[in-house]
Amino acid sequence: MDIQVEKLNLIKWLTEVDEPSVIEQFIALKNEQQKDWWDQISEDERAGIEKGLAEADRGDTLSHEEVMAKYQKWRSK
Repeated sequence: MDIQVEKLNLIKWLTEVDEPSVIEQFIALKNEQQKDWWDQISEDERAGIEKGLAEADRGDTLSHEEVMAKYQKWRSK
């Protein structure tokens, strides 16, 4: 099966579909296939991101220079 040919055949067929329920099924399939990365990460990862965003919103951040100085010992030489 040539996947590119099949895609083109589907596109051509889809352009001729007049039934709204068929289009809705394709939209549902597309949405199911395009999962949001947020839903794919762990609760701990989400909590860490949310904590970081809240800190940034409060202005509780460090400059690039401060971070580089803090983690200097891990920088490669």
